[in-house]
This record gives sequence, C-alpha cells and structure tokens, in this order.
Amino acid sequence: MNPSPAQTWSDANQAYLTGRLAGLRARLEALLEPRDPPPGGEVRIPDGLQPPPALEILCGLFQLTTFERELLVMCAGVELDSRFATLLAGLQNDRERPYPTFSLALACLAEPHWSALSPSAPLRRWRLVEPGAGAVLTQRPLRIDERILHYLTGLNHPDERLTGYVASMPAGQEELVPSQAHLVEQIVAGWSRREAGTLPPAVELTGGDPLALASVAAAAAARLNLNLYRMPAAALPAAPVEMESLQRLWEREALLGGNVLLLDCGEGEAADPARESLVGRWVDGLQTPLILSGRERLRLRRPALSLDVSRPTQAEQRQLWQAALGPAAARLNGRMDALVAHFDLDGAAIRQVAAETLRAGAESPQALAEALWSACNERSRPNLSELAQLIRPMAAWDDLVLPPAQLQTLHEVSMHVRQRMKVYETWGFGARSARGLGITALFSGASGTGKTMAAEVLANDLHLELFRIDLSQVVSKYIGETEKNLRRVFDLAEQGGSILLFDEADALFGKRSEVKDSHDRYANVEVSYLLQRMEAYRGLAILTTNLKESLDQAFMRRIRFVVHFPFPDAALRAEIWKRVFPAQTPTDGLDIGRLARLSLPGGNIRNIALYSAFLAADAGEPVRMRHLLRAAQVEYAKLERPLNEAELGGVP
Repeated sequence: MNPSPAQTWSDANQAYLTGRLAGLRARLEALLEPRDPPPGGEVRIPDGLQPPPALEILCGLFQLTTFERELLVMCAGVELDSRFATLLAGLQNDRERPYPTFSLALACLAEPHWSALSPSAPLRRWRLVEPGAGAVLTQRPLRIDERILHYLTGLNHPDERLTGYVASMPAGQEELVPSQAHLVEQIVAGWSRREAGTLPPAVELTGGDPLALASVAAAAAARLNLNLYRMPAAALPAAPVEMESLQRLWEREALLGGNVLLLDCGEGEAADPARESLVGRWVDGLQTPLILSGRERLRLRRPALSLDVSRPTQAEQRQLWQAALGPAAARLNGRMDALVAHFDLDGAAIRQVAAETLRAGAESPQALAEALWSACNERSRPNLSELAQLIRPMAAWDDLVLPPAQLQTLHEVSMHVRQRMKVYETWGFGARSARGLGITALFSGASGTGKTMAAEVLANDLHLELFRIDLSQVVSKYIGETEKNLRRVFDLAEQGGSILLFDEADALFGKRSEVKDSHDRYANVEVSYLLQRMEAYRGLAILTTNLKESLDQAFMRRIRFVVHFPFPDAALRAEIWKRVFPAQTPTDGLDIGRLARLSLPGGNIRNIALYSAFLAADAGEPVRMRHLLRAAQVEYAKLERPLNEAELGGVP
C-alpha cells in the first residue's frame, strides 16, 4: 500500500522502506515455496514527496544497479525483519546460515551481475555492505553497514567512526564585513560554475586569524546549503591504508549528509615536510568538496581557489564600532580613530567590548573613551607567557633623564604611533605602499643608560601593553624555529598593537655575515624575516643593543627611529640623583654634586639608591651619605671596579 502524501516524510520514508522489504520478502518466499505472486505490485514513491525516500536518495548518490539495490534491501531486511533470517537460511538449506551472501544474491535477485562483488563497485567501495570472514568470497556473510541502515530508516547521524577526526561547526553566526563577504561570493561562484560531474576546486583560505578563516568557511558552506565539519591536519593518519579508509568514510559521509570538510592546517606552524606530504595525499585522494585553512599556501596538485582572509579593515572596524556603540559613538569626539589604529578586533569582539562598556555606564566622553581603551587592552592582550614578559609601565617622562635631542626623538616616536591612522588612512599614505608602515625604533647604548625605561615611558604615554621578548626562548639553533617563534610573537601581539621590546637583541640582530655555510645563510634569513615583520607590524617594535656599530647599513635603513642613549655626564648624573628617590623617602644631607662624581649610568644609580634605602630603613634613619657610600661599594664590587676615593671622598 502506498503511503499518503499527507504523511510526514519520516512516516512516508518508513512506509516506503517497509513496502520494499515486504515485496522482496514475498518474492524470496515464492522461491522457497512456489505459489502465486502476492497482490499489490511495485511500491511507488508518493507524489510530491520531497525529498525522496532515503533508499532512492542513496541509490542515486552511489549509482546502484537494480541488483545492488535489491542486495542492499536484503541485508537491511535481516536487521529490520526477523522473518528474513529464517527465509535466507531456508533458501540456503542450512539453518547455520541465516544471512545473505553474494552467492545467494546472484541466484535469487533480479538482474544479477558479477561485477557487484568487486572492491571498486559501489557496495564495497562505499562500505554499504561488509563481507564477513571466510575463505570463499561468495559464501561470506554480508551485513549492511550500521550508518547505512540508520540512513535508510531516516536517521541521518554522522558515522561514529569519524568521531575524533571531524567535528561539526555551527552555521556562520558572525556577520562578515564586506571584505570577507566578497571572499564568500568568490567561493560560491567558483563552486557553482563547475561543469556537472566534475570535482569542485579545493578552496584554500590563508591568513593569520583562525577565527576569520573559520567564519568565511562557515558562511560559504551556509550559502551553498552544506554542513561544515572541521578536521585538524594533525589528525591525518600516516599509514596509507588508514588514510584511504578515512577518506572513503568521509566521502560517504559528505554525500549522505550534504557536508563539506574544513581541513585546518593552522596547528603546528613549523614547516613540516612530513605533515605537508600527508595533507597533499589527503587533498589529492579526496573526491568531495574541500576547504583548507592555514597561515600559508600549500603546494597542491589538485586545482585550488586560493584566497587571503584578513581581519576587518580599519574602515570596516570603524563602522563596526559606530554600529555597536550607537548614539554613544558621537561622545567619543574623534577618539574612535585611536581605538581603530591601536586595536585590531573582529566584529564579535567589538560588539562585546561595546556592550560591556555601555552596561558599565560611563557617562562623560573621557570616561567612555578610557573604559573602551581599557577593555580593548584587556581583550586583546596576547598570551606570550612562554616567549615574553608583560611589563607594567611605571616610568613617566619626568623619570627619563636624557639629552634634549634624544628626548625629542622619543616624543616623536610617540607622536608617530598616535597619528598613524590619520597619515596612513585619512591622508592616503597607506594606499601608496604597504611597505615600511610599521613603526620601528632602535635604542642603542651601554647597559643601564635608560633604554628599557624609555620603552616603559612610551608604553605609559600611549596606554599600550609592553612586552619584553625573551630572546633565549625565541632564538633556536634549529633551522626555521626562530622564524616560527618570531611569527608567533608578532601574530599574537598584532590584535592589540602592543609595544614589543626586543631587549639586548645583539644575539639575533648582530651584523649579518657573508654566507659561508648554511648556518650563516639561515642566520641572515632570521634577521630578514624579523625586519619584514617589523615593517608590517601595526604596533611599535623596539630593538635595543649595546653594540650599534655591529649593525650593517642595510639593517639601519629599515629602522625608522634610531636613538642613542649616551653614558650620562656629570650634569645628567646629577639630574638622575635628584629624581631617583621617591618623594616619600626621607633623606638627610645628600650631596648631589658629590654623588654625581660616581661614573655610573642610571641603572646602577637606581641600584645604589635602593640599596641605601634598605640600609637606612634597617637603621631607623633617613637616607644619608654613609648609606650611599656602602651601597656604592657593593655596586662597584658587582661591577668588579674599584671605588675611587676621589669619587666619594670625605663622606662620613
């Protein structure tokens, strides 16, 4: 009996499958006990049923012949109708064989053909049925695959054997900015224009923001009415047999569920030829739509549509801020430029920061701007704990004692950071060339002359995070590892425009040598890579060195600001001594002129001041010259220098 069109698809599908099973069972029973054909005839698909029954969809997807279809229904009957087992045992005249076999199928089913037994034929290639153990292929028990059985009954759950390899990704909820939406249109057009029966090109999405890559992939899948699943490239099996098996499982799942795979190649950023080879084998062997995402393009033999995915442009971020803040955006009085210039946030982050800040109820324009800035700083703080130290800037301009020329240059560094959006975006310099837009500075001078303090002053003045890069964790003797670590530093810091301080960087940025061996060549590559990333970095990158003369001219040409921190003369040392003690520190009888005779840079002067404060505190006295004399003796001993009597002569 045909199901009514008014029934739900599930009911109609169940009725159709039941009818197919009943029809086949009746025919087999007639073979076992000859009798007149049962009444009723062929089961028809209800008019207007969409989609068609699962059996018809499956047969169309895998192009099954009439014989293969009936064999699949026979195997399903054993699982769904207990009468099939008794019937099949009777047909084989053996109670121990209550299961279908190829031999039985060839003898009993319509339009039999031997090629259906081939491993390359649909039944076995797509694992619709699985032959059991046995010496003779035609006598092996056949069993329908569990995933296929569930599909026929209307339950379209992913194959559990893919668990641990792939995971479903929700449909794109993030509203893409125009520059990213344009990429989605390119993907849709590229896949829609292909000829019927041909494999669509692989889509390769590259960029440094994994969230942006995933958002574009999800939006493209949604536009194409496909379900998106993600698999990390690290999960690919190395054994060829395992990879081939996984490919077939996924291809079958993609066909059954209308799915597309996102192969995430972003994990493990080091160049790994073995991993890249695995990815290439997977891509070349897969016969279903595929999206790849990662930082860099891969060498693929399969035709690919390669697209670079960037975070929202600064103009798009401005629009996102205005939409998220609503009427409150007008209260920023032009300070939105600073937010856009310093912080590289996506739409979700901007909306969240704006909502949280507005809920906090900042009333004045100044309070709103400061609250937004603080929230952006907190949101975009990179996780660089393994490679860098977050420095809380305490020093201000008044704490920095330098000659006027150096101070002016440092003020200009700060000015360049503050005004970069106006110059690059509003005034159009950024559209002329993407090169050299990063703000870079080289601080040179002996240890203790104020290089690190100057970086703190800039961070404090600009209200930005300051990270001191631990070069012992960055520089590696293994080829390619240093670039990997530098890339991680810059990528993580990019979102918040943090100030990066490569302190005491001589080990990495020393004079590049002539190429005499592979180590020289790769050392030069590391320096070139660093300069390239510095020039593209949206924040401020500072290098410090004790040996400016070791840097070559090609290096120096690519640095925007060069500030030399001189060893302080007596006048500068006197100024440092005047400022070194906090206002709360009690002092008595300090002779600044005599203290300025100590031929030491500011860092050592601060050490002496701090040591003397502990001595005075322990004695219950204000800081006096004798405390400073003892502290100076300790500091000079550390430096393995004699304390000249003339430097502090006459101190009681």
